[in-house]
Amino acid sequence: MASDLEQLCSHVNEKIGNIKKTLSLRNCGQEPTLKTILNKTGDDIIIVNELLNKLELEIQYQEQMNSSLKELCESLEEDYKDVEHLEENIPSHLPPVTVTQSSYMKSRLTYCKINEVIEEINKAVISKYKILHQPKKSMNSVARNLYHRFIDQETKDTKGHYFIVEADIKEFTTLKVDKKFHMLLNILRHCRRLSEVRGGGLTRYVIT
Repeated sequence: MASDLEQLCSHVNEKIGNIKKTLSLRNCGQEPTLKTILNKTGDDIIIVNELLNKLELEIQYQEQMNSSLKELCESLEEDYKDVEHLEENIPSHLPPVTVTQSSYMKSRLTYCKINEVIEEINKAVISKYKILHQPKKSMNSVARNLYHRFIDQETKDTKGHYFIVEADIKEFTTLKVDKKFHMLLNILRHCRRLSEVRGGGLTRYVIT
């Protein structure tokens, strides 16, 4: 993600540099060649403005995602501490701790797996919206087809929100979309980190 932002910032800085060089020539007269350059400058200004808007959206998304991940980790850490406390304070009249130990290990496994799923979902969201923010002229046929699919999947309920579908998970990650995956999604929904928007035979997982 850092490299993507660096490339975007580098592109913006290059455009700004070209604009500054061109504007320094605006008092050199009304030669046709200069008018052409100034017209191109106007186009560059529009492009820079679009890039800055996209950069701002990307930063807002990353801040939202980081905040959600932090809250989820804190919530899971509290659950982990509760389980650990129960393990250390089992009354003496209960049977041996073998079952509790098993549950304790399952809790740790689920915690690690959730973190892995969150990272992969984050990867899918970034990959999807990188294509949506990409200038159409620079898209190849694969990216263009994905772009139109993403647009077709949007609804009034997803407007202003980041979301993915199972096809995005398969497209951009190595996760298996199986029962365990859906169980972990249920945990994320329970923690209010995801919500579902259904329609048109499609389930959209909205980042909350």
